[in-house]
Amino acid sequence: MNIQDKVIAITGAGRSIGRSAALLLASRGARVVLGARNGNELASVADEIKLAGGEAKFRATDVRQRSDLQALVDLAIIEFGRLDVIVNNAGIGPVSRFDALRVEDWDAMIDVNLRGALYGIAAALPVFERQKRGHVVNVISTAGLKIVPTMGVYAATKNALRTATEALRQESGGHLRVTEVSPGFTDTTFVTSSVTELSAREAMNKRKDEIAISPDAIARAIAFAIEQPDDVEIGSVVVRPAAQD
Repeated sequence: MNIQDKVIAITGAGRSIGRSAALLLASRGARVVLGARNGNELASVADEIKLAGGEAKFRATDVRQRSDLQALVDLAIIEFGRLDVIVNNAGIGPVSRFDALRVEDWDAMIDVNLRGALYGIAAALPVFERQKRGHVVNVISTAGLKIVPTMGVYAATKNALRTATEALRQESGGHLRVTEVSPGFTDTTFVTSSVTELSAREAMNKRKDEIAISPDAIARAIAFAIEQPDDVEIGSVVVRPAAQD
């Protein structure tokens, strides 16, 4: 389809949805540029892609640092001469009730889930403007579509990104495609790596064991949006377990 030879930068690419997206897109001929905080995980994903005959570059990237996102985009330009797509996928979810007052966790979610994606957009837009084409894919969450206890700040960061994504789409001028992908309950390391409150972690792990879908399903949705003809924009995709409320 329309993925062969595209240069695609992906944040949060060392594990879970980002890893699945990197492997799938590379298998379809994309040249991927991978960013995440854990350089060892990135190296493992890149090695797997190269062993399968694909092309991958990587750079340790902390999306809380605007300079790191700029460096990731610069890496794509240096290695491949352009950037066709940025997938802003990095996210954390140390969820809890408001009265737990985990204010540092609130700050961290704002920094990674919202500010990190905005930094990715800021790094990519000048390149897309020069090229007169490009594609921003923001990975959001169904947590912003159905609000539940303990998810207040997490959902707020995701809905703030949803709002920014729609405004960017309206400002795009026809040469920029903008897509939001909202995963439902997905079998990732999200709970063990992010959720700090014990009761919330136990409840989410139980629910994950019952209904979670593979991160490959989210990767396929990202690929579906990217592979469309250049004059076709997939604005929003929701991918969740059939059993999810």
